[in-house]
Amino acid sequence: MQSTNAAELLAQIRVHGAVPRHVAIIMDGNGRWARERRMPRPFGHRSGMRAVREVVEGAVEVGLEVLSLFAFSQENWQRPTTEIDALMSLLQEYIARESDELHARGVRVRALGALDRLTPAAAAAVNRVVTRTAANTRLTFNLFISYSGRAELVRAARLLAEDAAAGRVDPAAIDESTFAARLYTDGCPDPDLLIRTSGEQRVSNFLLWQMAYSELFLSPVLWPDFTRGDLYAAIRDYQLRERRFGRVSA
Repeated sequence: MQSTNAAELLAQIRVHGAVPRHVAIIMDGNGRWARERRMPRPFGHRSGMRAVREVVEGAVEVGLEVLSLFAFSQENWQRPTTEIDALMSLLQEYIARESDELHARGVRVRALGALDRLTPAAAAAVNRVVTRTAANTRLTFNLFISYSGRAELVRAARLLAEDAAAGRVDPAAIDESTFAARLYTDGCPDPDLLIRTSGEQRVSNFLLWQMAYSELFLSPVLWPDFTRGDLYAAIRDYQLRERRFGRVSA
């Protein structure tokens, strides 16, 4: 059940106008959260699953069109094998536990990234939830797994070069929309708001093209403690900003 503070923030959001169409979140702080409790890092990752549910439910409640969560980067493959195995198992567990609820809430799940690097069991689980929820329209939930912003840009450039070499694209006609159509996020609006938890102040190779004009909100809260109230606080802060996209105020 949401807290009184969350309910009050949600009421304020609804009074004060439009919500962002697309909110992206860099989920950070699982390791520190576990370390503070003298527990291993996988304990923090498991606890972070509760925050994922909170944020997805909050996104549906507040009326977002798209929610993007940075779950696992390509750089994370360099972590110890035990932690990677734990993360792959947790991914399967999350999907098994939440698939019915996501579908019931009208959430469409998309998995974006170099999915060919996933373990067979994790890849099968991801494919099941993506297939099952494909027709849902209430919220698009982008789960970025084995993702790198730079690698995504290189991939898009390669696809565009292949199309140009095959005569499917006129190089002289290439523009931003032509390039964006080769990104994983083709069909999604760019993030209006990026939230990063745990107080860190960097974008960590996430959605480098798409975040050109995203508003940034840096939360000090470690990810396992992040609630829908924290999501609403970020959205309320966003509503108070003036977005100019390089222009000047009237």
